[in-house]
Amino acid sequence: MPDHLAKTSLTWLDRVLVDGLLGSSETRPSGPPSSAAAGREGPTGQRKFTVALQWLTDTSRLLARHSTATDDSFGDMRGHSEKPVVVPETDGDHDTHVPTQRVDELDTEKSDVDSNVVSRPQYHALSSRPTPIVAPTCHLRRRLQPQRGEERSERGQKNEPFSYEEDDDQDLPRQVQVRTDLNVTEDDLLEAKELASRYTLDQVRDIMVRIYRIHSRDPNFPTAVVQKISAFLENEDVFKHPELHQHLISEMKLEAALVTSNSPYAEVRAVVSNKDDPSTPSSTIRSWTIGLLFSALLAFVNQLFDIRQPAIRVMANVAQLLAYPIGKAAERWLPDAGFTLFGIQHSLNPGPFTRKEHMLITIMANVAYNTPYTNYIIWVQYLPQYFNQPYAAHFAYQILIALATNFIGYGMAGICRRFLVYPSYCVWPASLVTIALNTAFHTPGNPPVMGPFGKIWRISRANFFYIMFGAMFIWFWFPNYIFTSLSKFNWISWILPHHRDLNVITGINNGLGLNPFPTWDWNVLLWDSADPLMVPFFSTLNRFIGAFISMWVVLAFWYKNVYNTGYLPINTNRVYDNTAKLYNISRAINERGHLDPDKYAAYSPPFLGAGNVVIYMFFFGIYTSTLTYAILYHRNEISMGFKALFNSFRKKTPLEDNHILDVHNRLMKSYKEVPEWWYMLCLACAVALGVGGIAGWDTHTSPGVVFYGLALCVVFVIPVGIIKAMTGIEVTLNVLAEFIGGSWVDGNALAMNYFKSFGYVTCAHAVWFSNDLKLAHYVKIPPRQTFSAQMIATLVSTVVCIGVLNFQMINIREVCTENARYKLTCPGVNTFFTASVLWGTVGPKKIFGHQGQYSEMLVGFPLGVVIVVVFWLLNKKYPHWAWTRQIHPVAIMYGGIVWAPYNMSYIWPSVPIAYFSWIYLKSRYVGLWSKYNFVLSAAWSCGIAISGIIIFFSLQYTEVDFNWWGNHVSEQGCEDDSCNYKNLAPGDYFGPRIGDFN
Repeated sequence: MPDHLAKTSLTWLDRVLVDGLLGSSETRPSGPPSSAAAGREGPTGQRKFTVALQWLTDTSRLLARHSTATDDSFGDMRGHSEKPVVVPETDGDHDTHVPTQRVDELDTEKSDVDSNVVSRPQYHALSSRPTPIVAPTCHLRRRLQPQRGEERSERGQKNEPFSYEEDDDQDLPRQVQVRTDLNVTEDDLLEAKELASRYTLDQVRDIMVRIYRIHSRDPNFPTAVVQKISAFLENEDVFKHPELHQHLISEMKLEAALVTSNSPYAEVRAVVSNKDDPSTPSSTIRSWTIGLLFSALLAFVNQLFDIRQPAIRVMANVAQLLAYPIGKAAERWLPDAGFTLFGIQHSLNPGPFTRKEHMLITIMANVAYNTPYTNYIIWVQYLPQYFNQPYAAHFAYQILIALATNFIGYGMAGICRRFLVYPSYCVWPASLVTIALNTAFHTPGNPPVMGPFGKIWRISRANFFYIMFGAMFIWFWFPNYIFTSLSKFNWISWILPHHRDLNVITGINNGLGLNPFPTWDWNVLLWDSADPLMVPFFSTLNRFIGAFISMWVVLAFWYKNVYNTGYLPINTNRVYDNTAKLYNISRAINERGHLDPDKYAAYSPPFLGAGNVVIYMFFFGIYTSTLTYAILYHRNEISMGFKALFNSFRKKTPLEDNHILDVHNRLMKSYKEVPEWWYMLCLACAVALGVGGIAGWDTHTSPGVVFYGLALCVVFVIPVGIIKAMTGIEVTLNVLAEFIGGSWVDGNALAMNYFKSFGYVTCAHAVWFSNDLKLAHYVKIPPRQTFSAQMIATLVSTVVCIGVLNFQMINIREVCTENARYKLTCPGVNTFFTASVLWGTVGPKKIFGHQGQYSEMLVGFPLGVVIVVVFWLLNKKYPHWAWTRQIHPVAIMYGGIVWAPYNMSYIWPSVPIAYFSWIYLKSRYVGLWSKYNFVLSAAWSCGIAISGIIIFFSLQYTEVDFNWWGNHVSEQGCEDDSCNYKNLAPGDYFGPRIGDFN
């Protein structure tokens, strides 16, 4: 074959391969004539990718012998992608640079010895992926043992665990290999090639050192890439004799370019653009109008129905969905008229409704839909059946403590931006679903992608969203109203509904939920914000492992009657007395709501079910494991965050800005940052409001609880935030705050509640607000506009909620009683009051103290440390074990707190779904996964939300029931009334004898 024909064939070969992977609809050249292809129509985007692979097989051997130029065909396509954001050259750690050389020049240089480069490792099942299909002209084979020969000995690489065995010097396999390792699409790869050609060896080493330092223990970062970078940096011969390692250097350049020109995570690249237009408006009259309208509306509805049984909650995704047609209507019908303020023109209709406007509206709704946590404190203070303190009805008192707890979280979130928002490893999975919905509405392009069975998917994100939204909207009527047994599909219990052991193990209402097919309701899988399409697979699997292990502990406790749990339901979250009846706290307190020792000694200590006992042990363990994990795994990142925080108070130099790896951080440099003192002022004002609210009224509480609660948040907010940002799992401090607060102010329930509010709620709000800051960071909304939107929307929401609360307290007769109208019986308030008395009045010393009946559960504190240290040592001793990087000790501990009243039926179904999405589709069809995965998650969540609201107001609110077998079969036998392992004789009781406890 002539050389020019071979080159032409190779060019067409590469284009067919790329077009096949991309699924392009454009007609491509049919390729050079050959006997194998004679009389056949040339391959096009409409034909199967297998046609291209067949032609590749027929011509591969001839092309391999005659090809001399390996990068020309990709060079032709390089110009089709936009120019990526380039990392400016930095001094780094090296004073000199090797001469700049293009990647294709390095590839075509000849060497008499085979270049040994680091190949991808063998994957563990947690992150397994198939061997990529590449052109047979230049395939890669993994070598487990070093090759014999003088060349390998001369390079001193006998201990390298990975290498490439290369049949020729073609460029395509390396790019496919990199693409597979990083789960990148072809567009991402082509965009990175131009940047890679500009890097010098020293620049690549400097970048890789920083990447390895940040991502070496990151379970979201590809294990193969981490091991390759480690081998690259440890091999000094690469830097002494770069001419002998051309392919390895070229691959590392490409890896560095991919990481620095875009996000290193496929899930972020799927929905977040690595480009930005600073001229795109976000803070407009229409965005503020729509955003504040939804802020007030969501606050009003959620506060009004928060005390109803069952409660109604309208989430922010409903506002995001409805804001789009409203914004487009404003774009179409409002006039282009406005005013000028401070030299800036503000128009009613500045042009198309932008994605930044849409996201600013969504952020306002995100911070506004939650009701103030202090409302629960106000309810238990005010109502006569509780503490009966009339001053709790004063509006000034209510607004002070509500504003304090709502805004103190902003201060913490702003100060922690350098730990929780700016780092690229803080992915924040929940934010990706929100952005995916935004992207579906505002992305005009619709590139086709390859799917399973050779099918090319051409449906746009927006149309895919509408179809999936409509499908879930219709389907949710069945498990939520028409056939409710589909939601809790305890079909095993239908066989023998009165069999105790069968129902205890497999039951969903009152059992442990060990059922292979436990639900057909997608809403069940959304429990605890653990959408399997949103949360990484390793997080879902680790949580399942923790739940599965702890399940056996629950069973052992119950069947062995440990702590008298056999007399109680196995998986209840209620508190019982020594007669197996619900604990009547009024029999242990006086008229002021304080503990009466004589009445308590004559009544009963509180008793917990087996599931409840176990979750407290794991709660104690998760707090120590969180701190230990942060110290051992993220101490470098935390140290970098503190350095960045201290440096923020001094003037930056251009070198420091240029040294930023993350593309989104570089793009955000176009906007003015919010100074630290703004957030510190917010924090100081919130603390002052809290102190004023507590000290200004007769609360019998020291204002010091504000500072002690804030100190608890300071200790935990960074570790909790990092874990939430990386895994989607949020460690809440409610149990720890109750434990510490109840021990500190023993006998004072109200003081304990305030400590919990300023400890647990402050940390929770800081984490939630950090997620919103990351949303704005991803979408490139100016930080000062985000700050203003969050502050004003929160203020509006707080005032509306307090107004509705006052209306409920004064104008609704017999509110929070069984006789209340509209089912406003306050189930959440009742639970809060019980927890207040149990932890504040009775106190944790009587339950978990050295004489308490559950004191052994404190073993959870050292257990949390031990588990983290064990896995950290395994990682340190065996760094090439891929599976240990996928084990997350905190996520395992988190699985142990799913019980009482939840169970395995809420956890297990997510595992196969997450595997199919995050492992199977992501590794084989990354383009399909990137385009549709998070859009599907958003569509189903929105479909459930809208369908649930319509079902409630149209049918359930008016008590229109649908009575038939399918709505009652799941509530029979032990699934209707819990079966206990032991039963009391009439007049008997269990536990300590009366008079033996105090």
